[in-house]
Amino acid sequence: MTISLFGLNVSIPATGPADPIEDARVAERLGFDFVSASDHRHGDAPTFEPWTLLSSIAGATERIGVASRVLAVPYRHPAVVAKMAETLDRLSGGRLILGLGGGYVDDEFHSFGLRVPTRRDKVDGVAETIRIARGLWTEPALSFEGRLYRTENARLGPKPAHRIPIWLGMYRPRGLALTGRLADGWIPSYGFAPPEEVFGLRELVMTAAREAGRDPAEITCVYNLEIRVDESGSQPAGGLSGSPDAIVERLVELHRLGFHGFNVVAGGPDRAEQIERVAREVMPAVRGYRI
Repeated sequence: MTISLFGLNVSIPATGPADPIEDARVAERLGFDFVSASDHRHGDAPTFEPWTLLSSIAGATERIGVASRVLAVPYRHPAVVAKMAETLDRLSGGRLILGLGGGYVDDEFHSFGLRVPTRRDKVDGVAETIRIARGLWTEPALSFEGRLYRTENARLGPKPAHRIPIWLGMYRPRGLALTGRLADGWIPSYGFAPPEEVFGLRELVMTAAREAGRDPAEITCVYNLEIRVDESGSQPAGGLSGSPDAIVERLVELHRLGFHGFNVVAGGPDRAEQIERVAREVMPAVRGYRI
């Protein structure tokens, strides 16, 4: 089995030297499989709205996938998200990965005049969003009565040309169980699920999949982490640093333990150089390794 997926996190700050559109073009040229953007709207630093950004990226590229990492469900009604997703997937030629989560920064809800959801609401909201989206994508009309959301004879057309993958970024037991039951993928972040914890969390996902009668192999697991090619030995707080060989060895070990790919976060003033080094010195060696 080979490691096939490498993504690149594009920067959402609207100020500074980083250019997310150019990052995506570079990622496509260097052979990354997808780019991803997070969903944060409130704060002192100006940021881009991720869906608009991903749409612009899709229009500026030809092959590379575009992933929301992850949309905070309470910001948008699930039926609207389903329509947005079908349109972006169709116009991009089938390149969308729909990442969903409950939203973890409560100040963002409060500041934008939105009700601050409870933990239960965040998980239940994601579950209802998946059911509404898949229902609208496959059924002629959908009437759905959930605890949080509803639709009444809702019709969505055109229908997706293929199954749009839904990946979840969730960490608590109920969210992990939901991932195993309903999702196509799990994309945890190093900062919330460091290596000493992430494999136990992954097993909760796999257990829930088996209990739901699913093959756990159907669930794509992609680890979101900072990777820094740096022989000096400095270590980023949210990921891995070291020589190319050391990073390759660690990523292969993570793959052995259940991860199909990695979403790369590159930072610092040498960000462009780091993206190039990961693509040229790490990715080919990892992809060429067979387990």
